[in-house]
Amino acid sequence: MRRKIIIMISIMAAMLFAALNQTIVGTSLPKIIADLGGIEYYSWVFTMFMLTSSITAILVGKLSDIYGRKPFILLGIGVFTVGSLLCGVSDSIIELILYRGIQGLGGGMIMSTAFTAVGDLFPPRERGKWQGMMSSVFGLASVFGPTLGGYIVDHFHWQWVFWIFLPFGFVAFGAIYFLFPSVQRKEKESIDYTGSFFLTLTMVPLLLSFTWAGNQYDWISPEIIGLFAVTTIAFFLFIRTEKRVSSPVLPLEMFKNKVFTSSNIIGFFLGAGMFGSIMYMPFFIQGVMGTSATKSGFVMMPLTLAMVAASAISGQIVTKTGTYKKLALLGLFIMVSGMTSMHFMDTETTNTTAILNMILVGAGLGIAFPIFTLTVQNAIEHKYLGVATSSVQLFRQLGGTIGVSIMGSVMNNMLAGQFNEKSQKLIEATPNVTPEMDERVSELANPQVLLNQSAVLEKFNQLPPDSVIFLKQVLGLLRESLSYALNGVFLTGAVVIGVAFFITLFFLEEIPLRTTNEEERNDRSA
Repeated sequence: MRRKIIIMISIMAAMLFAALNQTIVGTSLPKIIADLGGIEYYSWVFTMFMLTSSITAILVGKLSDIYGRKPFILLGIGVFTVGSLLCGVSDSIIELILYRGIQGLGGGMIMSTAFTAVGDLFPPRERGKWQGMMSSVFGLASVFGPTLGGYIVDHFHWQWVFWIFLPFGFVAFGAIYFLFPSVQRKEKESIDYTGSFFLTLTMVPLLLSFTWAGNQYDWISPEIIGLFAVTTIAFFLFIRTEKRVSSPVLPLEMFKNKVFTSSNIIGFFLGAGMFGSIMYMPFFIQGVMGTSATKSGFVMMPLTLAMVAASAISGQIVTKTGTYKKLALLGLFIMVSGMTSMHFMDTETTNTTAILNMILVGAGLGIAFPIFTLTVQNAIEHKYLGVATSSVQLFRQLGGTIGVSIMGSVMNNMLAGQFNEKSQKLIEATPNVTPEMDERVSELANPQVLLNQSAVLEKFNQLPPDSVIFLKQVLGLLRESLSYALNGVFLTGAVVIGVAFFITLFFLEEIPLRTTNEEERNDRSA
């Protein structure tokens, strides 16, 4: 048991290494862009990591079932370390994006094999507490990563953002190399190269289409429609391939298992609601409530701390009781309650109210998030453990990407409609509105201006006093319109999580958590 604990600590160190390198980039990227240039490629620093990590995770899941977890978690740490080193020596934004892609390849291997390794080391009944602790690693990274990233770029060169955590990688690599058990390759197990190709060709255009739609391109633009067309064709070819090969990269027979299928669908909606809503909360805190960027990090921190605490407690309860459905329903219900409360926030909302709402969302997320990995691992045969665990991550990532895109469209459409209507009424009610003032209203139609209102008002200091008063009224209307739009985003998130709640209630079958990892078929839930 002591050996297993040391292995788990090493795995969590590897996960922390990857998670911190991901969360630390957000706050430091403006300084990096200021040095390297290439603001037009800003989003690609995140998009490239997401693409490569998502594809790697699902492909490595199947390969680790054949060759064992150890080679891939070691390879993942090695690739991620090399990617981190290279990111620090980037001379241009294009180089940084390419090296972030290498980081993503390693990160996908680490995340996929780390959660699967819990299944190798512990039977389902004991996995709850460990998976709760591993989920807490992401919470800790979310708390300390952004703060540390801001501190590093303020006091040191930005390269140290990518280099400071390299010792974690070396320690984790050494511990796993010497302690993690090796397995022999399964005899006569072929690799599904064709299926892997079509799966990649399905996922990449799909993720890109939802990342770009509504931002770089219109939803009905030829580029987005073309990406959806490629995804659809590749998906049908993938299904056809998987039905014919002897060892498919994503065995379709797993979807006959109702627990596996319903858990992944729930994970999809959970990812959509979670990422889609929580990503817009800092926008509300800074843009609507007027809290500074520095303080907004502290306002968001209780959400993460609540998630960390709830994950640990949830895992312990699952291990002790051997049941999970009621706990999953409780977590999803708390999340819906928190997001519904966020829907009623407005321009008068205080930091205290926002913190209480986010504690609710964080607690619900912490309770529910680890459970659906456990349900999948418990429902399928152990020989499919790697690919099944990777599928959970894949569906969550898909949900998150699609959720962020759709809720971004919800926000933009509601904001534009509300602001145009209110600003037009203000213009009609205000005498002597000059063409210049009318032009300034168009400039203020971007919610980004609310993130630095003082700088915007400073630009208008040369205008007559009446114009300044008018433009301040316009800024007030923009705050109200942004509040209205984000209320719609939070309500959409609550509805999406509500769908996950009802799928859990009516379709997720609770089966006993196994107390052994011995090979057995789970026909009871098929």
